[in-house]
Amino acid sequence: MSVAKKLVPVLSLLLVAGGTLHRDALAASVQPSMPKSVVVLELFTSEGCSSCPPADAVLTRLVMRQPVAGVEVFALGEHVDYWDRLGWRDPFSSAAYSARQSTYDSRVFHRNDVYTPQLVVDGQLECVGSDIDAVQRAVKQAAQAPKAVVDVAAVRAGKRALRVNVHVAVPHSLALRDSADVVVAITEDNLATEVRSGENRGRTLKHSAVVRTLTAIGTLSPGEREWSNGVTVTLATDWTAANVRIISFLQERESRRIFGAGAASGWPDIDTR
Repeated sequence: MSVAKKLVPVLSLLLVAGGTLHRDALAASVQPSMPKSVVVLELFTSEGCSSCPPADAVLTRLVMRQPVAGVEVFALGEHVDYWDRLGWRDPFSSAAYSARQSTYDSRVFHRNDVYTPQLVVDGQLECVGSDIDAVQRAVKQAAQAPKAVVDVAAVRAGKRALRVNVHVAVPHSLALRDSADVVVAITEDNLATEVRSGENRGRTLKHSAVVRTLTAIGTLSPGEREWSNGVTVTLATDWTAANVRIISFLQERESRRIFGAGAASGWPDIDTR
């Protein structure tokens, strides 16, 4: 006898015997569970900045232990390159992350000045990255906003390759203000550098959620409620696959608001050599 046929008389008995109370309980039991609220944290940091190691430690803490109950935090450590000319070249730095920080400054915060360590929360809030209390307040505030559901799945597609599939569902309660980019970030945990010059000379700096690549893979128009696509990513030979996480998030182009995110991780069997 099939499982479906076995369940029919049992459910009928519950409905007849229990009346309305059992019908309500049964209906509640099959409702989809409410997903956690999600928040994206971007730390703009540098190994050349003596104020940044405490913020890097906070980011690691956020990766290891979620700071607010009921909220899933996705962390991105983006190492800027404007410190590189001041004594130490950060091996994780990129001009693209400096430009991204400048875009936040010009479109969202209007400071006409960038700084490290700056933490940007969902593209709309900011605080000093080493101030854990301010970070937690910003996370709680950002978690109140409605979010789209972003499902990320990644499967092995070659010796050092992963096929990443992203599916987006936007609830009707969430209004898009303009077109949004579907962004895929590859991050890596458990990294360390022995700094030999600059402000942090002689220190061994440890990092989590270091952004290795950050790429827009598609566009969501204001009227779209569903979106799906995939991309193949190749893990570099100096990355440890077991420490890699793939995060996808949705970001409006003009407002810079981030309104949904998801992630996939765990490929210890991939040999990146």
